[in-house]
Amino acid sequence: MRGISNRLFATHCILPILALALTSGVTLAEDLNVGANIGNVPWEFQNAQGEFVGFEIDLVNEVGARLGKRVEIVNIPFNGLFSAVQSGRIDIALSSITITEKRLNSVAFVQPYYDSAQSLTVSARSTATRLEDMRGKVIGVDTGSTGDMWTTANQAKYGFAEIRRFEGLAPAMLDLQSGRVDGYIADIPALEYFIKGKSHLKVIERIETGERYSMMFAKNSSLVEVVNEVISTLKREGFVAELHEKWFGTKAAADSSTVLVIDGK
Repeated sequence: MRGISNRLFATHCILPILALALTSGVTLAEDLNVGANIGNVPWEFQNAQGEFVGFEIDLVNEVGARLGKRVEIVNIPFNGLFSAVQSGRIDIALSSITITEKRLNSVAFVQPYYDSAQSLTVSARSTATRLEDMRGKVIGVDTGSTGDMWTTANQAKYGFAEIRRFEGLAPAMLDLQSGRVDGYIADIPALEYFIKGKSHLKVIERIETGERYSMMFAKNSSLVEVVNEVISTLKREGFVAELHEKWFGTKAAADSSTVLVIDGK
C-alpha cells in the first residue's frame, strides 16, 4: 500500500496537472473512452470474474482518477484501434502499442512506459531452437502488429513459407498447439506471461527490435499533454514501476522507460 508521504506527494503534483488540463481545454467531467484489445495478457484481459484487468488497465484507470475522469473501456481488435482513435470513437488506445515513426505520421503518443522486443514461440514438440530453423514453416502473427511488420519484412531472409494473421494471442495459440502454425512471433512480455506453467509451449528466441509501448491518441488530441504529465508524475512516484513488479514479478530496470521520465516521444 502506498504510504501517506506518497499520497501527499500525489496531491501536490496533481494540482499543476489539473491546471494544465483546464488551460488545454480538456473538460474534466467527461469520460475517458478507452479502446483495448482485450485478451492481450498481461496488458488487458478478463479475469475469472469477467473484469478487465492488466498492466495497462491499471495504468489508464489511475490516469483517469488523477484527471477526475471516469474510464470506459471498450474491446476493439488491435487493427481497429487505429481508425477508432483517429475517428474520435475513442480517446485513448491501449494494447502494448509500439511507437513507430510511421505511426507518428497519423497518430500521437505520450511518453513510453515499457521497453520490449519480439519473440518466437513454438510447441514444446518442435525441434526448432532459433529463427533459422523456421525456414519453410508457417508463422503466426497478430494482424497489423509490429510482430506482423517484422515478420513480413524478414520473410525472405528466414524463408518463412507463409505468414498467417490472427486477431489476438488466444486464437494464435490454439493454432500453434494444434500444429496449424509452426511458430508465433509476437511481443515477448505477453508470451512469457502466457506460457508460465504451460510446459507444451516454449519461447525459443528473443528478437531485439528496440520497441517501446505507449498510449495512442488522435493526432491533435488535447489530452496528450495532460496525460503525458500524469504519467511523468506516476513514474516519479514509483507507481509505474510497481505495476511492473505486480504483473511481471520482477523490478523494472532503473534505466528503462518504466522508471525514467522521458522528454519527447
